[in-house]
Amino acid sequence: MKKDVKATAKTVAVIAAGYYLICALAVYLVPDLYKSIAISWAHGMDVEKVWRGSPPDLFTMIWGFITFTAAGWITGYLFAWVYNYFVKK
Repeated sequence: MKKDVKATAKTVAVIAAGYYLICALAVYLVPDLYKSIAISWAHGMDVEKVWRGSPPDLFTMIWGFITFTAAGWITGYLFAWVYNYFVKK
């Protein structure tokens, strides 16, 4: 069964946007929890060396939201396109 490429892209973009919003809220509301999760996902990287003392400004957060959502859309599009390619074989 083929996937609708644009529908898959939109779906992944919406999920990515949701993830970004949850992450952004965590930075402001529960920064210590956010930091402990970031450290646990960093696979040995010393996060302390790059950690900010305060959350980023609003423009940076909005720009991050836009670019992360766009990356989600591109990922969904490419996933469906590659999936459909292999379904044909």
